[in-house]
Amino acid sequence: MNLGSQRGMAIMVQGCTSDAGKSLISTALCRYLSNQGIRVAPFKAQNMSNNSRVVAGGEIGTAQWLQAKAARVEPTVQMNPVLLKPQSDTKSQFILHGKFDKEFTEMPWKSRSAKVWPQIQASLDYLLDNYEVVVIEGAGSPAETNLFDSDFVNMRVAQAAHAKVLLVVDIDRGGAFAHLYGTYQLLPPKWQQLITGFLLNKFRGDPELLHPAPQDLESLTGVPTVGVVPKFAHDLPNEEGPSIHIATRAETGRKVQIVCGPYSSNLDEFALLQQSARVSWIRQANEFDSPDLLILPGSKNSVADLAWMRSIGIDSEIKKLAEQGVPILGICGGMQILGNEIVDEEGIESPIPVPGLGLLNLKTNFAADKEVRKTTIKFPHMAAPWQWLSETEVDGYEIHFGESTSDTLKPVLENGLAYAEGNILGTYVHGLFENDLLLKRLSPDSSFNLDSTLDLVSEQVIKNINPVWLEEFIPLLKGRRQNDPTAAGI
Repeated sequence: MNLGSQRGMAIMVQGCTSDAGKSLISTALCRYLSNQGIRVAPFKAQNMSNNSRVVAGGEIGTAQWLQAKAARVEPTVQMNPVLLKPQSDTKSQFILHGKFDKEFTEMPWKSRSAKVWPQIQASLDYLLDNYEVVVIEGAGSPAETNLFDSDFVNMRVAQAAHAKVLLVVDIDRGGAFAHLYGTYQLLPPKWQQLITGFLLNKFRGDPELLHPAPQDLESLTGVPTVGVVPKFAHDLPNEEGPSIHIATRAETGRKVQIVCGPYSSNLDEFALLQQSARVSWIRQANEFDSPDLLILPGSKNSVADLAWMRSIGIDSEIKKLAEQGVPILGICGGMQILGNEIVDEEGIESPIPVPGLGLLNLKTNFAADKEVRKTTIKFPHMAAPWQWLSETEVDGYEIHFGESTSDTLKPVLENGLAYAEGNILGTYVHGLFENDLLLKRLSPDSSFNLDSTLDLVSEQVIKNINPVWLEEFIPLLKGRRQNDPTAAGI
């Protein structure tokens, strides 16, 4: 859809801090606008996360993939033109328009801004030309004065899109009004003018007790506090993966433990598993607890995660469980770790060969080109303990540099996408645990519907935002809310 001469409007959700709730609020707005019959798309200029999804053209951050689902539009690389995937404390893989870019990866990060801005601008213009509303998510805080000159994620985007800005704060941390006031005061006047509302997020308690702080803040800044969103449980993965800080919701089903290393990636694919099985996360060698299934997830740096396992004894515990016959599943980097050796002649992770755990007779060779694609697979008949995978078709995705081969094992799936050896199974395919049939085999009571969950999240957010202000924020809503059950406001 091209809007022709009529350019779409932009709204932007920024935060006083990281984890203020920008992603969730943006997701809720995308679904709400879609429910009102408005053609809407998400946008985030730069995302930093090791959780990504494969879309047409490459990979984007999971948050924007989920927001596109909320908006009921096809996710594209235009929605997240830059994705940074941390490989160490000082280095991140640079993904530009869905593809690994070696030049930008090796470039000092402060030098990237001017070079990458034209491509970010092009993606933003494309969305504004093809959608009625673009919901833009910021990153971190817009008030980092040391980043003003190189910013291309927050206020520079807001200016370029002529966006109205909603500033969100996590009130559960404490000091919310100081955060809002301090953020506003640190911004230059030209950026202060873009902020049209403050939103208190993750509130627990009686909103009446907030009086007169919102009114005091408005008298100081001229910006109204337009909503108080309560802290509520939901089943959507957050930007950094499933809620690893929240206990599993399932009380029955298999006991599943997932090794969570410093560079574990694509952990968001286990969000639904948390509702279908008793999931816990392993970060110490003493946390293993006789699991029915042990998972080694994807890794942005398999070599570094291997070193971490060995440094704290997790490698020995994994081998003990393997000897006891516990089913162990390695996904992507997890499969590489289970193998005999990782050879990295390209120097992507290690300049020298690194021995794996030796539980699968595999050798992984890294290549210069990254495999990023959607993949549909069908498992053949599988012997115990993998019979729950038998004859199941899965729509998944691949994101990896390495290729794994064996001189003794026959691949379970063509193209070497999976290998099995007794109770050890490895696969390059992400998304197994987002398959309804597999989830139900793990727990017959499993039930999850992404679409209805997005509606519930949107309703919980929107009903706590002032409806009069919301129509001023998004004029296209005027005349569409008369029969809207979430229009009561706060």
